[in-house]
Amino acid sequence: MLEKASIENPRNKAVLGAYGRALAEAGNYEQALEVLDRAHTPDQPDWHILSAQGAVLDQMGRHADAQRYYLTALKIVPDEPSVLSNLGLSYALSKNLREAEATLRRAAAQHPVDSRIRQNLALVVGLQGRFAEAESIARADLPADEAAANAAYLKQMLAHRKDLHETTRSARAEAGAS
Repeated sequence: MLEKASIENPRNKAVLGAYGRALAEAGNYEQALEVLDRAHTPDQPDWHILSAQGAVLDQMGRHADAQRYYLTALKIVPDEPSVLSNLGLSYALSKNLREAEATLRRAAAQHPVDSRIRQNLALVVGLQGRFAEAESIARADLPADEAAANAAYLKQMLAHRKDLHETTRSARAEAGAS
């Protein structure tokens, strides 16, 4: 339906934006980017579309490109929590946890705060090994037992990843010695 509407209304930015987001949700990232590119113009940029483009690029693993789109959106709507959250998660995906935390803290400082933003912040704090702090942040939106379980799971997952890394490193060392 959206595809037909976009063909019949190739200049309707709202239709193009909706169609581009639907394509992204369906996993058609390249086509989504093409449609979203037509959904706004440089002289009339739409921060919603810029943020959607960033999200698509993150899905494609193009985090640096995604971050440029989020930063452009933030020039239009400084401190928009949803854009800051997307940018923070993009930093986390690119393993820049310090910048991810700072950006998510900025998003969480906006009012009203979305509980998902705090949960994303708790995740990033936990990924840095600060489990008690992550649990404390998560408790703002979750029951104490669920926040504790999330922190414990994250700790276990990170420990498993560390063990796997150590095993791989040992195997490489042994292979190099033979």
